[in-house]
Amino acid sequence: MTEILSLAGENLISPIILSFALGLLAALARSDLTIPEAVAKGMSIYLLFAIGFKGGVAVSAHGIDATLILTLIAGIVLSFGLPILAFALLRVMTGLSVIDAAAVSAHYGSISIVTFVAGTSVLQGRLIDAEGYMVAVAAAMEAPAILSALWLVARSGGKGSMAPGLMREILLNGSIVLLVGSFFIGAITGDEGLEQISAFIVSPFQGVLCLFLLDMGLIAGRGLRQSKGVLGIGAIGFAILMPLISASIAVVIGTMIGLSTGGVVLLMVLAASSSYIAVPAAMRVALPEANPSVYLTLSLGVTFPFNLTLGIPLYLAIAQTVTGG
Repeated sequence: MTEILSLAGENLISPIILSFALGLLAALARSDLTIPEAVAKGMSIYLLFAIGFKGGVAVSAHGIDATLILTLIAGIVLSFGLPILAFALLRVMTGLSVIDAAAVSAHYGSISIVTFVAGTSVLQGRLIDAEGYMVAVAAAMEAPAILSALWLVARSGGKGSMAPGLMREILLNGSIVLLVGSFFIGAITGDEGLEQISAFIVSPFQGVLCLFLLDMGLIAGRGLRQSKGVLGIGAIGFAILMPLISASIAVVIGTMIGLSTGGVVLLMVLAASSSYIAVPAAMRVALPEANPSVYLTLSLGVTFPFNLTLGIPLYLAIAQTVTGG
């Protein structure tokens, strides 16, 4: 427990977490601090490209093996299965309707790429290596949860359906296209390609991430203000309990597959994170009756800051204990 608290303390005083806290506090205090939308979009494009490219380079050096294939399969299975567990918990812990519970559950089967980046940064800060192909696993876990949510609604007699073009919209979502595309560019060009653009995607990365998390803090703070009174204690409890359950399942799977300590941590982070970009966009099309104030606030306003401050240090401590790393 002492080690976990120590890791949490180190994480809390890191520039990226303090940047998020600044944005959160500024929004709650009703400051007029804002990040222009075009700038925020530019930063997200930069981060996704850098993450994907470096992951592709790592795979180029590592090569394709059974562990990579098994990890991809595990990620897809988690993304399909976790929403079903989340839905069951929501129906027990909250009074949410079937539609709202299904929409929320989709977020908790998909992933937050920013949480993944934060987890990667923590590992790098502690000089812990992780499999580069975890970026590909992140991309594979974006969409399956949405299909599970639609199945849950249909099974419960709701109106959810696969709207025309939804699957195409999911698979061609800008974040997925950029992440997968830059991954393949990195895999093709390898270390030589990384050397050519390292000044662009390596050195500035942490600074851009700080500004991006400042914007995330502003968005989360505004969401918390606007959703006041909408969510009960059961829903908030779910948003903290679900990541812990998901991470516990992932640590078992990652250890069985044979991932390194860093790889197990990142699989836990992916399983424990919740989407607030791709899934909300899909829910607006597939389940327009669902309340955005519910699923966005739980994902971005509760689970996201929990993972950044306490979750990632906890997952790292558990993975080190289990793997002996």
